[in-house]
This record gives sequence, structure tokens and C-alpha cells, in this order.
Amino acid sequence: MAPKIREPDQRTPLLQDCNNNADNRNQHNYNKQNDQLDHESHQNYGKYHHDPITNRKLENPSTNFDTLMHVLNGNLGTGILAMPDAFKNAGLYVGFFGTLVMGVICTHCMHLLVRCSHELCRRYGRPSLSYADVGFCALDSGPIWMQPLAGGFRRLINTFLVVMQLGLCCVYLLFVAVNVRELLAYANIHATVLTVLVWLLAPLALLNLVRSLKLLTPMSLVASIFAVAGLAIAFLFLLQDLPHSASVPPISSWSTLPLYFGTVMYAFEGIGVVLPLENNLARPRDFIAWNGVLNTGMTLVVCLYSAVGFFGYLKYGDQAQGSVTLNLPNDHLLAQLVRLFMAVAVLASYALQFYVPMTILAPVVACHTAHPRCAETVLRLVTVLLTFVLAAIIPNLGTFISLVGAVSTSTLALIFPPLIELVTSWPNADRPGHRWIVLKNSLIIVFGATGFFFGTVKSLAVILEGGPGELGSL
Repeated sequence: MAPKIREPDQRTPLLQDCNNNADNRNQHNYNKQNDQLDHESHQNYGKYHHDPITNRKLENPSTNFDTLMHVLNGNLGTGILAMPDAFKNAGLYVGFFGTLVMGVICTHCMHLLVRCSHELCRRYGRPSLSYADVGFCALDSGPIWMQPLAGGFRRLINTFLVVMQLGLCCVYLLFVAVNVRELLAYANIHATVLTVLVWLLAPLALLNLVRSLKLLTPMSLVASIFAVAGLAIAFLFLLQDLPHSASVPPISSWSTLPLYFGTVMYAFEGIGVVLPLENNLARPRDFIAWNGVLNTGMTLVVCLYSAVGFFGYLKYGDQAQGSVTLNLPNDHLLAQLVRLFMAVAVLASYALQFYVPMTILAPVVACHTAHPRCAETVLRLVTVLLTFVLAAIIPNLGTFISLVGAVSTSTLALIFPPLIELVTSWPNADRPGHRWIVLKNSLIIVFGATGFFFGTVKSLAVILEGGPGELGSL
């Protein structure tokens, strides 16, 4: 049974690079001329040989290398520096193997999201879809009882994306400010975190006026280089005088495992940028090939996460803090270089994390004004100011972000993708192996929902008790 085909509501446009607006305008004009598909179009479903994915018309597409840099940049943020603290809440071996397993599951869910996007693009004749539009189209072409829920599901996904990405931007700002303060203190210059945040506000505002992923590639390259350099120097400290593995427990308390889950899910923060990156890739098929951009980038990311967590926890044990940079000696020049490199890397990553909520919020604002470009500029400046204010006034931001990670990241990365695949594959329920797909996706959803529940409860308990969060020591 072929699914019904109906054009998605155009009020939420595609999550694409704004430099590719020519194709969007052409698609919008096409949609206005074809709002109602006739009976012949339904009969010809399945005979449609034009692949809208491989025939995307992008004015400024990204290369595989550009996209790989963005994948690394989108995941190597402050989360990797919190991995020793995550291992402290899980134990050495539970943390190590748990991170590997969760990395594989998260990467698999990214694949599910992209593959469902490709299938739904073919069904609707669209060159690309955003995360929210993938959710909309999945329900819209799914079982009849689900179709009225499509619009609400899209708004729900957009809400989670905005909350998660702006939350990441807040903790990025705070992380950079704290590390710059430590660098200034090393140079006998005393400044408060708030003062440093004020200094960062103007350059961040200018950086986030850039609207193109292609133009953000140099920033991603700089961020990746500085992050790798900072981590390499950090390993010089982590690998010195390592104690025996028996000095730390292999398994921690069950009561702290939800905090481990929240920290790791916060670290795997790239789910929000997966489809924007794939939508802007010159050769989309290269993104999810077995040796493609996604697998290559996530393999590097998972290996780095596991190594930093393992050796960081083995080195510092229960003294591991919310960021491994805080465990490094304050009077050592190389330790200050680590802080400098990681601060630059995180600062350069801010623009990529900021890109996603802007692609969601900017069209909503633009449709209510006669000057959309000016309105988007004002929106970007106001949103940067909002993240600055939140980073400055929210006490114990680390625990707040842990809560956001447990709620938003686990939902977006572990619950929604397998749910979307279940609904997308509904018209092909008679295919061999479909029962195994249902079982596999159901297990992932249960795992994500369990982590969501216990991670949220534990984070709320820590907030109410006033305990330190992942970055609370900053």
C-alpha cells in the first residue's frame, strides 16, 4: 500500500543553508502551483524515477571535508571535557563500555534520521527536509490516526531543538569565560567571569551574523584543530604517573548512573546538526555510506570521548571535576595552553550550535515583517544577548544543562529517530525483517525513555538540593 502524498505545511521551511534560497523559492513556487495532487499522481507513486536528493540545486554546497569538520566541531564541545566526571558517576569499566555502546546507538539513530529523511524526500518530491519536517512527513504519511498529530509533532521537535541548542550555547559561553579568567589570572590580570562574558559579547554577536554553513567551515576547521591540539596536550598530563586501574572502582553506585547518562547524552550533542549538514552536502550519499562522513566523524568522536573519560578518571579519581581543564595544574604553562586551545575551540563551535535554532526561529520572525533580513539580524543579536544573560545569571548552570541534556538530547537522539523510522516504514510492514526493525527500535525507545526519566529526576533532585552540577564547579 503506497502512502498518501500531501505537501507539508510551508509555514516551517526546510532547514537548509540560507545561501541555497534559490532552490527553496523555486520549490515554494512549485508547491503553490501543486497544492492538490490529483489522482494520477497517486497512481504514479512508485514509478517516480527522479531522485530529488541527488538532484539538489545548491548554490554553495559543502564538501565531504567541510562536513567532516562540522561533524567533529558539532560534537567536540564542552561535553568531552566532562567525561572524567561522567566516569566518576559510572565507574571505570561501566563508563568505558557504556560510552562505546551509547556512541554506537547514537550514531545508529543519526543514520535512521538521515535515511528516513531520504525516503520521505522521495515520497514528497522534496530535495531536503529538516528534522521537524521529517517528523511531520512521517506522521503525515503514516497511519490515519497519526496524521492529525503531524503538526504538533513538528512543533514539539522544533521546541526540543531550540532548547537544546541554546542550552549548549549558554554552557559554551560560561566555559569560555571561566577558562579565559584562569588564563588572565595566570598573567596576574584579575577579572570576574561576568567581565569576561561582556568582553565576549561583541565578537560573538558579529560571528553569529554569518548565515552560511559554507562560510562557517573555516571556523569549524579552526575549532577542530584547536580541540585536537588541546586534547593532545591534556593527554600529556593524563598519562603521567597513572595509578593502577584497581585504584578506582569499576562500577559506581546505581544512584549516580542517571547523572552519567545525562552527561554522556549531553556530550553527544551533534544530533541537532546532522540534517542541516547532510542537506548542504554536495554528495548526500557520502554522508551515510559505511565509510562516509558520519561514520568517520562519529568513530573519532566516540574514541576521543572514551579515552578522555577513561584516563581522566583513572588519573584524578573522585577529584575529577566538571571539566578536565580544571584538574590541570594552574602554575604550568602547558596547562594554560590547554585552557586557551579549548576556549578557542568552544568559542568557534558556538556559531555552529547557534545555526540550528536560527534556522527554526528566523523564518517564523521573517514571515511577520516586511524586512525579513533586518528582522533576522535583530533576532540573531537578541538571541546572542539571551544566551549571555542566561550564562551570567543562572546559578549552577552545569546542573541546568544536565537537565536540558537529559530531557532534550536523549529525546532527540534516542527516542524520536527510531519512532520516526517505525512510522516511516509503516507502509512496508509486510517486508521481511520488519518485525526485527520494530523490536530493535522499541528497545532503543525504551532505553532512551528510561534514561530520560531517571536522568531528569536525578538532575532535578540535584538542582533542588543545591548540589554541584557537571559544570557547577566552574
